[in-house]
Amino acid sequence: MSSREIKQKIIDQLSHIDDVTFLKAIKTLVDSKAKGDTYKLSDYQKARIQSGREQIRKGQTISHVRLHKEIDQWLGSK
Repeated sequence: MSSREIKQKIIDQLSHIDDVTFLKAIKTLVDSKAKGDTYKLSDYQKARIQSGREQIRKGQTISHVRLHKEIDQWLGSK
């Protein structure tokens, strides 16, 4: 698929989306790319990423399947 075809497909799909929050997020991405800017992370975001990497390094992870089971249990208890 050419870049032109991809652009047209995205435009077609966006024309059917009314979620303002989602559209603003897409706009932020497009604006950033159009300006050639690099997305800047806040200190908080950087710290959270580092924390996540540390958890992975320590093996403090769970599988995708296990996560969904825990979410289902949590939602079932509400």
